[in-house]
Amino acid sequence: MDPAAPLYIPVVLGTPRKGRMSEHVARFVIEEIGKRPGIDTELFDVARLAFPVDDAGEALKSPSFSAAMARADALILVAPEYNHGYPGPLKHALDTNLKEYIHKAVGICGVSAGPFGGARVIENLLPVLRELGLVTIFWDVNFSSVRDQFDASGRLLEAAYVRRFDKFFRELLWMARVLRHGRLHVALE
Repeated sequence: MDPAAPLYIPVVLGTPRKGRMSEHVARFVIEEIGKRPGIDTELFDVARLAFPVDDAGEALKSPSFSAAMARADALILVAPEYNHGYPGPLKHALDTNLKEYIHKAVGICGVSAGPFGGARVIENLLPVLRELGLVTIFWDVNFSSVRDQFDASGRLLEAAYVRRFDKFFRELLWMARVLRHGRLHVALE
């Protein structure tokens, strides 16, 4: 890997539900990343990923998703909170890879219809992400009362989220650069 190559930071939209407001959040995240030079991104929507459920281990992999996770310098998860937890399809998608995640940064945008902005989904995802070998950053973006944050066309109504995302993304970029350097130049002993 060329150390000067653009960072690759895919976004994973973690629910296939119809009427999902988290799709607006994922679109906002992709648009914000697109404003920054030196970053490549793409959206992986669990609603469009075809993972088999009748096999185990390596046979569960989606070649395109696994290749993206192997190439990634960091990930952003857009994770809605359902019943104080994370959506099963997000967990299933994440579980299809292991070595692809080692020493890569991850940040979470929690989404909730209620006032806590997905705080519980974030709390519940942290041990899972650590077990997968991902390095979680210190900041999250919590989209509380998400139905009030976007208009019907998906346009963000609350400008404060731009500042919150910027703080979150600057931390993710720092961690992604440091971990890329480590993967390229520092051997595990």
